[in-house]
Amino acid sequence: MANRLRDATSPYLLQHADNPVDWWEWGPEAFAEARRRGVPVLLSVGYAACHWCHVMAHESFEDEATAAYLNEHFVSIKVDREERPDVDAVYMDATTSMTGHGGWPMTCVLDHEGSPFFAGTYFPDRPRMGQPSFRQVLEALSDAWTTRPEEVQQVAGRLREHLGRGVALAAGTITAETLDAAAALLVSEHDAVRGGFGGAPKFPPSMVLEWLRRRGEDRALPHTLEAMARGGIYDQLAGGFARYSVDDAWVVPHFEKMLYDNAQLLGLYARWGGPLGTRIAEETAQFLVRELRTAEGGFASALDADSEGVEGRFYVWTPAELADVLGPDDGAWAASAFEVTEGGTFEHGSSVLQRLVEPDDPERFERVRAALLEARAARVRPARDDKVVAAWNGLAIAGLCDAALHDRRWVAPAVEAGELLWGVHVVDGRLRRVSRDGVVGTPAGVLEDHGCVASGFLALLQATGEAVWLERARHLLDDALERFRAPDGGFFDTAVDAEALVARPRDPSDNASPSGLSSIVHALVTAHAVTGEGRYRDAAEEALATVATLAERAPRFAGWSLAAAQTLVDGGPLEVAVVGPAGPDRDALEVAARALPGAVVLVADGPRSDVPLLEGRTPVQGRAAAYVCRGFVCERPVTEPEDIARSRPASSSATRSTP
Repeated sequence: MANRLRDATSPYLLQHADNPVDWWEWGPEAFAEARRRGVPVLLSVGYAACHWCHVMAHESFEDEATAAYLNEHFVSIKVDREERPDVDAVYMDATTSMTGHGGWPMTCVLDHEGSPFFAGTYFPDRPRMGQPSFRQVLEALSDAWTTRPEEVQQVAGRLREHLGRGVALAAGTITAETLDAAAALLVSEHDAVRGGFGGAPKFPPSMVLEWLRRRGEDRALPHTLEAMARGGIYDQLAGGFARYSVDDAWVVPHFEKMLYDNAQLLGLYARWGGPLGTRIAEETAQFLVRELRTAEGGFASALDADSEGVEGRFYVWTPAELADVLGPDDGAWAASAFEVTEGGTFEHGSSVLQRLVEPDDPERFERVRAALLEARAARVRPARDDKVVAAWNGLAIAGLCDAALHDRRWVAPAVEAGELLWGVHVVDGRLRRVSRDGVVGTPAGVLEDHGCVASGFLALLQATGEAVWLERARHLLDDALERFRAPDGGFFDTAVDAEALVARPRDPSDNASPSGLSSIVHALVTAHAVTGEGRYRDAAEEALATVATLAERAPRFAGWSLAAAQTLVDGGPLEVAVVGPAGPDRDALEVAARALPGAVVLVADGPRSDVPLLEGRTPVQGRAAAYVCRGFVCERPVTEPEDIARSRPASSSATRSTP
């Protein structure tokens, strides 16, 4: 018999709709029920592609006896962390405070006001390796709630006070010296042998690498990009990156594929360029459109790591399997080309495909690759989490627009995703976070949604030249400035009129995707470059001042803020208006302009009054011309691509426009 989750929009919640646990969705009704019954609230947070979430579900939430105990002694709430990042952020803070670590599934027990008095992550179905079973934990907590209520309330009170303090952000200034020191610290952590930073597990450091690209760093950046592209973290048959590598050499991934990773890496490799970067960008764009695109034109959140209940089964091969598909000769050649060994690099003698060197016979390689891809298509595919998350679709739009520099066909799917976000996710002028099957969900958009979607819309402005995307981006940015700003010039992650939780989350650090603060800063910087409105740049600089200490001490968690700060410290972003008749000359100017790190580039036939950066920009004697500007102060227009890089107006605060 289905529980209350049967009507949820989240695929993760729907995975639990047939559990014997009497689940509730997050909301006041669940807490009212807990008060009525006099029992605590059990909060379980996860996401659809989470391997250990599946394990705990099979072991405990599908178990009749465990479910019966939960139903009698708790009101149980299930939350999709991707749908409600605000709820996840608050209780992850509690979990790390209480245990010293976090992760998913996250398990918290709350009082009737939402204050936690217990927190943890995965619990096994029976005692294992010194860890109590989930049932033992439940029994101890129920006993404490019943027999020691004063102790429970003391713990809950202390945690509530801790959460209510919020994040203390020391104001400062990110200077050229700050950036140099942060870069030196980061490069000192570079793995000079295997690429990346630090040890295992290794996550794709997309935002940090873009910052290094803007600095012109020529060691860690290409080394890491090549290592990831050739390793097992990258799907060598179909394109797309897994979430992270469990080892320090990018060989064995945790096989789930997330939209936010692939969207960022798509853009990064496209901007990096060269033969390898262009190939990886092309294949990753193909992966996004082929495997994550929804019928409505958006992009699904993730592909699961498991198929047939086994992690990685869909992706790995043995030498015998290669020979079965390709025959003995091609099978042996493919095993060498893809680093597939008899001992294996994964479980049970299987290997994750790698491409450490370019093949000696490219035509044979492509024939073999196509045959393996066709054979793999017959395997049981991993499940897809097909909810559309606004922020991650904004990242995908921006990534596709970057890929369009090499192939214009990627603009069309980016536009369709943008239209979905505006037409479905914006309700009564307010941005909503998720939709599924074209139906918008109830969770309100958080700061990262406003920042990433606004950035995506501004990327569409640059890719299409259509002013409507500027209007839409400004709507979201103005809303964020009104409802998310903090008194110190930074930003909260939720709006002032959002649902009140035990704390108002505010985390400026980047994780696998940009923080709300860093994403909104990038959008504000671009909006200023297009419009000349000083209020946008002022807001960006004030927000960056609140993360100066984080940027200096932990640059790996501030890469996207550092990328924005690098552009501003260097006097940018450069604003480039390319105008003139369509054709090879204009195209060449556009390519040269977009090669400038962090530049904002607009292309038009002639002057436009609906986009401020294009006002008054005319061709030169009928020829396409590029106007390279800072703060709307421009050098003389140039008509030759090689002159663009040399045409950089000096930075001066006096050139700043004001509202």
